[in-house]
Amino acid sequence: MKRLSLSGKIHRLRNRLRDPEWRRYGTLLLAGKLTGLALVLLGIMFVNPSLLGFGALAQAAEPALKGNDIVNPINTVWTLIAAFLVFGMQVGFTMLEAGFCRSRETVNVLMECIVDTCLCGILFYAWGFAFMFSHGNGFIGYHWFFLKDAPATYEATGVAFLAVWIFQFAFADTCSTITSGSMIGRTGFVGDLIYSVAVSGFIYPIIGHWTWGPDGFLATMGSAGNFLPWVGTGFHDFAGSTVVHTIGGFIAIAGATVLGPRIGRRFKRDGGGPMMPHDLTIAASGGLLLWFGWYGFNPGSTLSAMDLEGIGRVAANTTLAACAAGLTAMIAAYAMSSKWDVSFTVNGFLAGLVAITCPCYWVSPTGAILLGGIAGFVVVAGVELLEYLRIDDPIGAWPVHGLCGIWGTLSLGLFAAGKYGATGPLGPDNSAPLTGLFYGGGTQLLIAQAIGSAVTTVSTFAVALAVMLAVNAMGLLRVSREGEGYGLDLHEHGIPAYPEYVITAAGSPQGMAHFDSVAPAPQTATAPKSAR
Repeated sequence: MKRLSLSGKIHRLRNRLRDPEWRRYGTLLLAGKLTGLALVLLGIMFVNPSLLGFGALAQAAEPALKGNDIVNPINTVWTLIAAFLVFGMQVGFTMLEAGFCRSRETVNVLMECIVDTCLCGILFYAWGFAFMFSHGNGFIGYHWFFLKDAPATYEATGVAFLAVWIFQFAFADTCSTITSGSMIGRTGFVGDLIYSVAVSGFIYPIIGHWTWGPDGFLATMGSAGNFLPWVGTGFHDFAGSTVVHTIGGFIAIAGATVLGPRIGRRFKRDGGGPMMPHDLTIAASGGLLLWFGWYGFNPGSTLSAMDLEGIGRVAANTTLAACAAGLTAMIAAYAMSSKWDVSFTVNGFLAGLVAITCPCYWVSPTGAILLGGIAGFVVVAGVELLEYLRIDDPIGAWPVHGLCGIWGTLSLGLFAAGKYGATGPLGPDNSAPLTGLFYGGGTQLLIAQAIGSAVTTVSTFAVALAVMLAVNAMGLLRVSREGEGYGLDLHEHGIPAYPEYVITAAGSPQGMAHFDSVAPAPQTATAPKSAR
């Protein structure tokens, strides 16, 4: 066959391009060859990029990342959602306290809860988080003041640093709000601001560092070269029965003790009883909102959405402990009064939530029911003890948070199931599970829990008592007898919570000053004196 010249080939190609069938065939052939060439080049780049001259480029583009610079997006989003739930508990606390107080001090409760939150945020930004969660020594952290020089993530969690900050700020705010519950109805607003600075800025973060700080002496207790090496294990508090609730509860009882009871409060020993709450609907709704927020408090403390089994177990245990405690508190209250008491029932399920907060990761559902059921009896006994001691705690903050916080912490040493170890950013590590006394683990864990709880409780109460006595000595902790007689809403804030219910000029913006010049209206059948 005669070979075609170049001009002949060009002429033949021109003729073929006029044929539609040949054009389709040629396009398909060219596309196949180009695809094959691209696949070959990609294969070379993945297997040995240096053959194409990309070795130096690949090396230069590879970032020098440290472990704490890699943000895990799933765990960060999970932590933020949990933080928002915990912050939502402030609505629950506000409603609970406002419902259990008298109507004449409702505005004061609203202001205290709101301003405590604002103060806590600024203090936790400035130095609270640094004291509590940064590296330092066994007693206090001393890095990251004003959140300066912080890494991209917190420790080895993979969670963005500021996501951890907002989560822990919500916890700190919870502790501060617990304190105000025992001091309702007679605390001066300036005094409240002063002790709130002490709680959020110093007491909670410094004592909390001992357990939750990366080098806290209770967290490292039991290991060689650290606090009490003979114990053999560290102190454990998964979500804060001790760190949040015991600390808050014992600051509260210190304040209530220094303040003394509200004017007109007569105790059972003296033929009286608790002052009646003005709105149980608000109080019960607030309690249920707190229960809802606890699903951020406990499961969120894993800081890991990857520990799927762990967060499910924690959520289930949280639910069961609350259910059991609500029922046992109701039964205990009925045994005393032959009445089905809603206030004891609400404080009962809150007691179960407080108790399960420490051991929620390490106990089984059966253990959660048992320890929660006991918490229901503990909280009722605590309320009765305060009555006997003539200590006025309007919402039962100490029995719920202080007393049941201790019980929950100790219960880990009894009910830890021996199956679960530690949560982690990519999943659980169950290589060293915690085992309680009832599961064959002996008393080692129980002893560690008792030591950690006792150290935290005694230290908190001693420091808080000193702070409250100092504020009281300045004449700022308790309002005057005259001011308390008018009611804190008018005396401190100049307006009642429910002006449409008041048949006087007391609802004017001038408040107490204007009220003083107007003769008070007589009590009516729809506004009993005990509810005012």
